Amino acid sequence: MSRVGKKVLEIPAGVTVTNENNVVTVKGPKGELTRTFHPDMEIKLEENVLTVGRPSDNKEHRALHGTTRSLLGNMVEGVTSGYERGLELVGVGYRAQKSGDKLVLSVGYSHPVEIVPEQGIEIEVPSQTKIVIKGIDKERVGALAANIRAVRAPEPYKGKGIRYEGERVRRKEGKTAKK
Repeated sequence: MSRVGKKVLEIPAGVTVTNENNVVTVKGPKGELTRTFHPDMEIKLEENVLTVGRPSDNKEHRALHGTTRSLLGNMVEGVTSGYERGLELVGVGYRAQKSGDKLVLSVGYSHPVEIVPEQGIEIEVPSQTKIVIKGIDKERVGALAANIRAVRAPEPYKGKGIRYEGERVRRKEGKTAKK
């Protein structure tokens, strides 16, 4: 049995969860999230507890069991506290700034790169070398952070590029270092 899937999900005060034919809507102080889950998964709501069950022990149902529970937990956490992902710019002349809603990156290309966030996602630039992405949907926050990082991924020789906060970049030796 899935260890994650067996865990019960307690719903905090101020959060309402509705389930109609495995279309789950979670409303909280930060906003509202809706997601459609696999029709085989049994999502039960009893008082302040949400449980996920599976009809059989076949491979597909075992895989969906823990995934469904994790997605529901992320939805509840997102509408209560939200998600945040930090990025750092490392390199001489690399900087970020906000222009209206857009994020403008100067990362060594001949032109600045502009990124427009989706609705419901906020981008903050506390300093020229730090970017903070905030939102209630963990998947969309992570996807936007990955797209920004992909503009100039950290390279292994000098370590320049855009990296996640706290990410360790493995450095390589150059050609001359071996002599």
